[in-house]
Amino acid sequence: MRYAESILEMIYKSDAHMTAEQVFLALKQQYPSVVLATVYNNLNSLYQQGKIRKISLEGYPDRYDKLTRHDHLFCRRCGKLSDIYLSDITGELERQIGFSIEGYDLKIQYFCPQCRAEQRESNSVYESE
Repeated sequence: MRYAESILEMIYKSDAHMTAEQVFLALKQQYPSVVLATVYNNLNSLYQQGKIRKISLEGYPDRYDKLTRHDHLFCRRCGKLSDIYLSDITGELERQIGFSIEGYDLKIQYFCPQCRAEQRESNSVYESE
């Protein structure tokens, strides 16, 4: 249980959306004998208990986040994940479908400013040739 408490605290203090391997490397500093399988088991348990969010994005490892109400911007090019705070649409969704929902996970796909700039640079190189 000591690992679970440390992992939970780590996720809630972090502004990053940590992968299991990032959690493992950070936890290993505190508990040198911890193994990766233990981290995966604890993350899965915390997720099943509803204490953390798991964010799954195609082509990327799962990331873990705190439960505070927010949504995510996901860069389709580099995989950067950023928090975005939008109005809660639970009521609207429930009205449309006609029953209660537990929650939702909104991931908005876009190109982050850095990737957009790199894309423009690569396009201008091809145009000048």
